[in-house]
Amino acid sequence: MKRLATLLPAVAGFLLLLASCHSGSTSPTQTHGDTIPLKYARLITLIEQDSFNLVVMQNPWKPEKILHRYVLVDKNQPLPEQLPEGTVIRTPVERAVVYSSVHYSLLELLQATDCVDGVCDAEYMLNPELQKKLQNGSVRNYGNSMSPNIEQIMEQHPEILMPSPFEQSGSYGKLGSLGIPIVECADYMEGSALGRAEWMRFYGMLFGKEHQADSLFQSIETEYNRLKKLAAGSRHKPSLLCEMKTGANWFVPGGNSTSGQLYQDAGARYVFAHLENSGALPLPFEAVLEQAEDAEVWLIKYNQKEPLSYRQLKQDYEPYTRFKAWKDKHIYGCNTRYVPFYEETPFQPQLLLKDLICLLHPDLLPGEKSRYFTPIP
Repeated sequence: MKRLATLLPAVAGFLLLLASCHSGSTSPTQTHGDTIPLKYARLITLIEQDSFNLVVMQNPWKPEKILHRYVLVDKNQPLPEQLPEGTVIRTPVERAVVYSSVHYSLLELLQATDCVDGVCDAEYMLNPELQKKLQNGSVRNYGNSMSPNIEQIMEQHPEILMPSPFEQSGSYGKLGSLGIPIVECADYMEGSALGRAEWMRFYGMLFGKEHQADSLFQSIETEYNRLKKLAAGSRHKPSLLCEMKTGANWFVPGGNSTSGQLYQDAGARYVFAHLENSGALPLPFEAVLEQAEDAEVWLIKYNQKEPLSYRQLKQDYEPYTRFKAWKDKHIYGCNTRYVPFYEETPFQPQLLLKDLICLLHPDLLPGEKSRYFTPIP
């Protein structure tokens, strides 16, 4: 049944793809092409045609629906008279607005940062080269990603915008009426770390870096699977809890999320692996305590000037002290204000997998030190 559930969205998307083209045309150039094989990504389909590439994104929250279709046409070639339904993007893109450090860092790996016209949430981006470009004006700051500077975007008119959609986002408001293609970066909703990383092949197509993206992904895949196999041989699988309460809720990554799968690949027993969602699920503290009170290891990502400590955790919320990991002093923190967690790990998951194995199974990687998570004082 699980295999059938996985296949149904892809089949539905393919049937919709065949049926969707301008003016109801059924030209063979629109309905036939070579599907580029993807081994891990489940939310995206890449189809190569003679005169364009077709990209179909599945809706992560409504699997029976399509989130977006893109038609990528080489800007050095004339626009074909007949194209399938979708947002046309002339490639390679040379002026993009990147909303997150996650995707800026990927473009750096692909040697495509010269194609970045501007960014949002610049204050959260740790990349030193990017900060220099922001200071000298070669990269623009378009403000907050939730409410970017519309007037500035209209004035500069970049070729694409790259926000990350979320379930309740609805439309993009005025941004959607500017005539600028919006590339919805839904890679974070993939159900595996390698699935998310494989989206770099799509981003490579956008920026004319297909070969670099393919080569990079292959090296990441090889190292990730080597480490996964190493962790699978561990005898003890420590139970693991992650994150902490935010406001009234504790946002728990589902078992089918990239984080949930990564924890399991690292040889941990993730306490919420049974949750089938691929995003984060808000739970009340009591529900988390009931299921994770005896978790042996607790990982926390946070952003603040001073290191997180046991004393602060107790002051912030005294019931935290009821967790076994708190009592045994097995809490590990990652301060994303200073540590490039979001810059490095989403598209290089082998780095995080290695980090987790160092923490959970230090005997498997003797002499190695964790890069992201360290014991809190």
